[in-house]
Amino acid sequence: MPAGRAEQIAAVLPKGVLFATTAPPPPAAETRVPQTEWTLTSAWPYQGRTATGSAAVHYAAGHDRLVRPMILADGFGYGASDVRALWHHLNTPYPPHQQRLLDQLLAQGIDVVLLGFGARHTHIQANAGVAATCIRRAISERSGNAPLIVGGIGMGGLVTRYALAEMENRREDHQTATYLSYDAPHNGAWIPLILQQLAYFAQTLAPTEPGQAALIGSPAAQQLLWAWVESGHYSGPVATSSPLRTEFLEDLRRVGWFPVRPRKLGVSNGAADGTGRNVPPDHLVFEWSELGGLVGATVRTQPERGVNRLVGGMRAVPMWASKSYTSDVASFDGVPGGTLPLYGMLADRLGVPIEGRYRSACFVPSVSAVALQYDPLEWPIDLYTDITSLSPEHSQLDDYQCDAHNSEHGQVTGVLADWILGQLGK
Repeated sequence: MPAGRAEQIAAVLPKGVLFATTAPPPPAAETRVPQTEWTLTSAWPYQGRTATGSAAVHYAAGHDRLVRPMILADGFGYGASDVRALWHHLNTPYPPHQQRLLDQLLAQGIDVVLLGFGARHTHIQANAGVAATCIRRAISERSGNAPLIVGGIGMGGLVTRYALAEMENRREDHQTATYLSYDAPHNGAWIPLILQQLAYFAQTLAPTEPGQAALIGSPAAQQLLWAWVESGHYSGPVATSSPLRTEFLEDLRRVGWFPVRPRKLGVSNGAADGTGRNVPPDHLVFEWSELGGLVGATVRTQPERGVNRLVGGMRAVPMWASKSYTSDVASFDGVPGGTLPLYGMLADRLGVPIEGRYRSACFVPSVSAVALQYDPLEWPIDLYTDITSLSPEHSQLDDYQCDAHNSEHGQVTGVLADWILGQLGK
């Protein structure tokens, strides 16, 4: 290898953790200081380690203590939660009347407890212990005996689902009447396989701490993703999940799958009528090339099943040259569901143009967010299922609401906010 080539290549590769969504700090005028904050330690160790977290407690109008607590847990990401940024995200004005979800909850007399984690990327079971501690704290500090509302956004919905089920399994009274998930990947989530491989590619050629693939390789990602790539060099049947996902689902079944006592509600950022987005399968997303073509990558959308379908490639001459193929993988990118700008985030980091319709891919399919009854490992379901035509027993939730169109994962929209406020006001 020519002297200095590795350094040249490392200099043009993206830095930091890829696909980690870090919200910008909220404007000072929109920062709401909580009445109190809790430092939390997990109620149980997991694999010999004890997770930590924190909570920001906001009292409802007219309250000077907790009366009717609602715990909302943070979702998928890398590193520690920022519970003040989480407030800003969930309380962003939504059209058409620029109302704010959390402000309306406080006005309804619901105290809002925003739960964050010291390491969002660790095992779901570990952070579920932090959620259990938060539930215990809310019960101990509550004035009166109003039942709790417990849930979370994205992965936070799975964390609290597991926590409530585990508490029931241990015969502990969680005093929760309502469980609420917000675009939670109950049956799994999707990150394009070519992007997973590119994260490993970048980390191998430009090692940093933490590496670009730190989020993709994390326990949380392995537990969430329907299909997971274990390394940049991996070649094989990628229509498979990580062993950590299989273990998590077995553990979830051990504790009861879903908590039994609460009324189980859920919302999806995806459309319900089977309408996807204009992201065609097997299309070129972008080509990236630097150093006169010595380093580069080709990124394509996921093809619709088939055998040995090309999804892209990467090169760093003379160290690396590979093409990536998949077999029997559905074209998840454009299906109905909550989206993330996964292709766009990488294109921006690489400085390459990308057509608008390719910026975002589905992250949590609608059929997953509303917890339809199907095998969460094999996914024997039409991803374009018209959920509006299904009878209620097809879902493992007691009631759910999909968005009017496919919006960004975790975004507060009028359709979803109004439904939540109506359900919690009953």
